Amino acid sequence: MSISSSLNAGVAGLSANSSRLASISDNIANSSTYGYKRVETDFHSMVISGSGGSYSAGGVRATNQRMISENGPLVSTSNSTDLAVRGRGMLPVATYGDVNSGDGEQQMLLTTTGSFRADKDGYLTSESGLVLLGWPALADGTIPSYPRDTEDGLEPVRLKVNEVTGEPTTMVDISLNLPATDTNASGTGDAHTLSIEYFDNTGTSESLTVEMTPTIPATGDSNEWTMVLRDSASGGAVIGEYTLTFDDSRADGGKLASVATVSGGAYDGVTGTMIVNVDGGPIEIGIGGPGLEGGLSQLSDTFAPISIDKDGFPVGNMLGVDIDANGIVRASFDNGATRTIFQIPLVDLPNPNGLVSLDNQTYRPSTESGSYFMWDAGAGPTGEVVAYAREESATDVANELTTMIRTQRAYSSNAKVIQTVDEMLQETTNIKR
Repeated sequence: MSISSSLNAGVAGLSANSSRLASISDNIANSSTYGYKRVETDFHSMVISGSGGSYSAGGVRATNQRMISENGPLVSTSNSTDLAVRGRGMLPVATYGDVNSGDGEQQMLLTTTGSFRADKDGYLTSESGLVLLGWPALADGTIPSYPRDTEDGLEPVRLKVNEVTGEPTTMVDISLNLPATDTNASGTGDAHTLSIEYFDNTGTSESLTVEMTPTIPATGDSNEWTMVLRDSASGGAVIGEYTLTFDDSRADGGKLASVATVSGGAYDGVTGTMIVNVDGGPIEIGIGGPGLEGGLSQLSDTFAPISIDKDGFPVGNMLGVDIDANGIVRASFDNGATRTIFQIPLVDLPNPNGLVSLDNQTYRPSTESGSYFMWDAGAGPTGEVVAYAREESATDVANELTTMIRTQRAYSSNAKVIQTVDEMLQETTNIKR
């Protein structure tokens, strides 16, 4: 009987609109929740074929889907390890309990934003108990090749806040001017000395002494100098000696013309460098050369060190970390050194909306989401990692309120249908009286 189907359709309408109201309530309640993905409720008609000209109402059913692929706006913060994703991709995380279970393994979950800070053990952990995961760097700061389709290479990002570090000096570029008048026959032959600080393998300060002695000719100008390099860590021993000849032509006057190796590492005219061995290992010394910018020159009558460029740092304490758009985590130290310690990949899936939703805006891959792949942030289809930022809720409150009014009217209308059917059935019952 079609009147009975009307009653069933009304009940189905009440149930469907109740489900939509529940999703609206959840969306509005989480309108200030960072990283929240709104739930969308869709209605689908159910058709039952009639016979003999009658029509039987099939009613309606509701389905809910969390729109994980939708991104909320980004808002700036003051914490360098507040992270969000601009564009496609998700951050790998794990629960704090899973990380500290003691078995050395953790299940990878996904999220699009988080406020991470170092806990008592140095793990970057959010207030909701999520630990950031990443690929650890080697001692030299390079990131090895890790598998991209499995979580096996991921480790909790851990900051060793009490760590001290030093970086040995491996190269020194010297730029200075030698007085051309010192190579004249009337010169005194006095040497000019320059002391350069460097750091050994343990971060200890040592010095490299550069002695520049002019060659005094019988007549005229020699334009020649002897450069001797001494290492304080080796007791002042000579680690290199070179004969330098400068050009005095109109076109190239004052420029280094040639270098002859007496002892130590051979001079490379292409790069303008030689490699000498101090007590802790090799150091590349740059002095310039023909056709090269900078380095040594011989002009006028003044000994003038211009600049000393070198790498290496003394021992220093960690100050904090910065994370760039490519997900590279760099630790900074109070000695001015920086070191790459982790890389945070972005995880991409064919169907993000097929992920399994969990607490605290986290998601787990499923068969519906498809196989995931870990990209370098900013590469492939993925977006960038944004530090000092959080992703706000994807809820549009104005739109949700509008939908709520429509849902309320629809619910009332379905209730009216049930009331009308009830009255009609009452009239049918009264016919027998």
